[in-house]
Amino acid sequence: MMWNRTGTRFDEMTWLMVIAMLLPMMAATGRAQDTRQVSEPKIPASCTQLPAQLRAVGDKLAEADESKPDTARIQSALDKCKPGMAVELKPASGNNAFLSGPLEMRTGVTLLIDEGVTLFGSRDPADYEIKTGEIKTGEIKTGEIKTGEIKSAGATPGLCGTIATGAPPAVFPAPQRPAPARGGCRPFISINDAKDVGIMGDGVIDGRGYAKLLGKDYSWWEMARKAEPKNERYFTTRMIVASHADGLVLYRITLHNSTNFHVSVNQTNGFTAWGVHLLTPTVKGMDARNTDGIDPGSSTNVTVAHSWIDNGDDNIAIKTGVTHMSVLDNHFYSGHGMSIGSETNTGDSYLLVDGLTEDHTSSGIRIKSNVTRGGLVHDMVYRNICMRDVQIPIAISPYYNNGTVDQFFDPGFKGDKIPDYKKITIENVTDLTPGDVLIAGADEAHRTEVMLKNVMIHGITPDKVHLKLANIVTAGTNIPLEPVGGNKDVKVVALESNAGTKAYSCEGKFVPFQ
Repeated sequence: MMWNRTGTRFDEMTWLMVIAMLLPMMAATGRAQDTRQVSEPKIPASCTQLPAQLRAVGDKLAEADESKPDTARIQSALDKCKPGMAVELKPASGNNAFLSGPLEMRTGVTLLIDEGVTLFGSRDPADYEIKTGEIKTGEIKTGEIKTGEIKSAGATPGLCGTIATGAPPAVFPAPQRPAPARGGCRPFISINDAKDVGIMGDGVIDGRGYAKLLGKDYSWWEMARKAEPKNERYFTTRMIVASHADGLVLYRITLHNSTNFHVSVNQTNGFTAWGVHLLTPTVKGMDARNTDGIDPGSSTNVTVAHSWIDNGDDNIAIKTGVTHMSVLDNHFYSGHGMSIGSETNTGDSYLLVDGLTEDHTSSGIRIKSNVTRGGLVHDMVYRNICMRDVQIPIAISPYYNNGTVDQFFDPGFKGDKIPDYKKITIENVTDLTPGDVLIAGADEAHRTEVMLKNVMIHGITPDKVHLKLANIVTAGTNIPLEPVGGNKDVKVVALESNAGTKAYSCEGKFVPFQ
């Protein structure tokens, strides 16, 4: 016999609800992951070794070296390298740095950066300028023109490193209007229609988002913040952008100070990030807006494992169209947490997050969207997670309003792309400090379905719990889920009491960034 939280027997309808939720959730646990057998990558042999010709002191280049780019010799080596081998950037004669503009990876080729070597991104926006014939898609977000889709006949010069003019900015959540002029910035490193590419090594890629642009009185980051109040479109580069890049591997590489998103991967089957060390900004206290960590979109079979992410936006942000993804044994520090959204309009499914430590992220487990960009998100499993000093440990929200953290009420947007969150399992989660919990559905036809199993948030109180239009099954949690103020649109079923439930241990989990 089964009982609810008040000690009375389940009625037939409640029992049916429990069965309808639990059976798919249990089945999803096995399916929610990368379908590949992913093991630690191996660094290939080098086809060529390029010696460093510049010397960085205190992670900075001398001003005189800004006119000595290595772009041509690195690109030439990548173009000539045999698939299955690596172009190695190595220290030489006390020199430890390379300076480059945009680089394009080739099928089967790895860029290998040795320990002690830094590959710096150019500060000259003209180096990244999209030239005539190079615009390749109509989808635009925060000034980034993605690669790999629709070619265009022309581009307006001089846009990279500027805020768009001539097009009044739209008010969120309306999309930004295309500017009258077309153009923008190429990524620092592009993987476009190239398979089995690697970016590896114990060295550093530094995008220098903090540094003043040549010929400008502002940095990439300062430009981004200046554009924020009016939601203006701005033209910036990103660090690594991949499209149609099956088999892409990032391994042991350190990523610093990206100008915008660090890693953006789209239309790819098979992407692995293993042992990545991502730190932005490297100087704490600097303002690094929109510096997402790793953002997959429209891709399948993705694994992010054994990585360290400390950045100025979402640590991981899963965009729309991602299925079969594993996030395994990672550490997050500053950032907005383990996020899905805000775009989910083509759906996201079969995610496994297992073994995550979040130390002072703004959110912990976060699914964010709204009625202008939502869709079906289902079969998500989060387990074995430790948090501390997290403002909102759990945020499953149809209320996204372009904020750093989620608000607890419906913003009243109008649209027909309704968020729909189903078969969400959260298991063995311990938060050592108090924080808010938001679990909400968009409307009665799109109720959010969540199972909480052994979920403990130390010091949580009823005023920190925000529930709306949700079906919640629990199997051991200290979150006070009883309806507040007669809130009858939330259905909570406890399969077992909290008595005797032992919190998932976080002993030894919180360690310094590596």
